[in-house]
Amino acid sequence: MSAVIQLVKVHPNDNVAVATQPLVPGTVINTENLTVEEAIPAGHKVALTSVDKGQVIVKYGFEIGEATENIRQGEHVHSHNLKTKLNGTETYSYHPVSASQGPQLPRQQFFGYRRENGKVGIRNEIWIINTVGCVNRAAERIADECSRRFTGECDGFRAFTHPFGCSQLGDDLDDTRTILSSLASHPNAGAVLIIGLGCENNQLASMLPQVDKPEHRVKFYNAQEVENEIEEGVSAVLQLLTVIAGDKREPIDASELVLGMKCGGSDAFSGITANPTVGRVTDLMCQLGGSVILTETPEMFGAEQLLMNRAKNENVFQEFNHLITAFKDYFIAHNQPIYENPSPGNKAGGLTTLEEKSLGAVQKGGQSTIQSISGIKINATNRQE
Repeated sequence: MSAVIQLVKVHPNDNVAVATQPLVPGTVINTENLTVEEAIPAGHKVALTSVDKGQVIVKYGFEIGEATENIRQGEHVHSHNLKTKLNGTETYSYHPVSASQGPQLPRQQFFGYRRENGKVGIRNEIWIINTVGCVNRAAERIADECSRRFTGECDGFRAFTHPFGCSQLGDDLDDTRTILSSLASHPNAGAVLIIGLGCENNQLASMLPQVDKPEHRVKFYNAQEVENEIEEGVSAVLQLLTVIAGDKREPIDASELVLGMKCGGSDAFSGITANPTVGRVTDLMCQLGGSVILTETPEMFGAEQLLMNRAKNENVFQEFNHLITAFKDYFIAHNQPIYENPSPGNKAGGLTTLEEKSLGAVQKGGQSTIQSISGIKINATNRQE
């Protein structure tokens, strides 16, 4: 039987390691030639060497903060003796590195749905999207009722509820409208039902022109203008089912796949297990010529320079620079610290600083070249070159 690995040292230059299980004082770690000095919860960091106050703590091969007191080898390293070094905006420089995701793979195909606008879906669902949070419950009830009545008629009925659309103005309203119309345009939705209330700021008349779908694939109404908004919605979905019934899967090149990344609820193990695995998927997708969207800009703070160095050219680097700086400026303008991202759950799971969380989070991006920077409305067409 192989020995249980009690500590994981992520990078050879690290001066901390992650406990894979709870460790009690006196535990001897022969691989690191140390004795655990105090109780270490699973997922938390152990000092591999002595670290003086003010010296940096290194994980993933990069700084994740500095010691706030002297730390002895074998001691617990966390919020009580480690603090972030992030403060305000920074000056970035472009030091391009070669992408190492591997050679381009032979052409591969999958069976998907080719939409009229050229986009490709992997599912054929009907989505219920509401213009305003006031009709969230109606959207959910319609999706539930359709799932009950029309089981097996399509790949699924999904309601995308939210609290927005009312009492919004300016950019705030524009962003909500852009996000919802982009969602309605998603190729995994063979058809969409859009429900308004009637009195909201995000009016149907303003949102519908932004939806990139043929008219016969979109139904809509205001709940205030019909007698029974649930039955009205179910009836509309039934009509949409006849539209998507003719949709057929066809062979499509894997280069047209677009994969989106999302937070998985980070702890210390995310950055050494799940996220690097997802990063391998990212690199595989890019080797096939596909696209991967890496999100959560504030969770790049502390790891942004690493990503910037993978920009395909100076222009993409500058766009990335602007994106990061704009987010930081937003925090600062509202008198909020840029480094208070780690949640209580993150910290309970062993993450201490935003640098540490970010370095683990960006593992989802693999090692591939960053082709472009997008805003809220994403059109992932800038593939590997």
